[in-house]
Amino acid sequence: MRKIMVVQHVGHEPLGTLNPMLKAAGFRIRYVNFGREPDKAPSLEGYRGLIVLGGPMGVYEAENLPHLKHEMTMIEDALKRDLPVLGICLGSQLLAHVLGSTVRKGKTMEIGWLDVERTEATDPLFQTYAPSEKVFQLHQDTFDIPKDAVQLARSALYEGQAFRYGQKAYGLQFHLEVDKAMVLRWLKIADNIQMLKDSKGLYNEAEIIAGTEAHIARNLELAGATFAKFIEIFGLPERPILLGSDDGKLRS
Repeated sequence: MRKIMVVQHVGHEPLGTLNPMLKAAGFRIRYVNFGREPDKAPSLEGYRGLIVLGGPMGVYEAENLPHLKHEMTMIEDALKRDLPVLGICLGSQLLAHVLGSTVRKGKTMEIGWLDVERTEATDPLFQTYAPSEKVFQLHQDTFDIPKDAVQLARSALYEGQAFRYGQKAYGLQFHLEVDKAMVLRWLKIADNIQMLKDSKGLYNEAEIIAGTEAHIARNLELAGATFAKFIEIFGLPERPILLGSDDGKLRS
């Protein structure tokens, strides 16, 4: 059975709708929850891929949260091995950082159902996307698209929404993995309640709930198509990547 490593930072941000798809494809999933076990130092030896999920912390907090440095080492190792990599939200920021980009607090946060625009780049994971789609966002940080990566999506506020590096590594700032229950659960999490308060009325719970009713069906369609194509990547031949001097440089 193929094994895949999944890095989790908080209990309420799991694989979501990607979980049953991976299991149906025959994967054995190993969760590493750094929120519960911050001193863990897992190895990718014997694993076929790496998924790094979201969390409330920032890449720039690596000095105080050493597991973030280990995660970046794991991502670099996965890239060198040419393993499929998927970074979601914080995971996308960590991937971008490993590839040499700057991750920083944005001018404003993005919370709820917001538009992202597909770029003109051709990519199998994005082939079913309309030019503009409503996706679920929950972040304050942003990043520059890494050098040599292909930008796949942007928003009105941030260019760093989705990218591909090589043929097997993807970063998605937004949350395709959510279903209705997950969104409603997130609205009850203290950190997220505080983010809504900090937005000073720009975003609110009632609008997010209404947006969920309106857009979750399409989100599930996109998630199914996107994640199915990601799973297909595991069938591609391995071509180990030699990271140059400007890539894989762990910054803190």
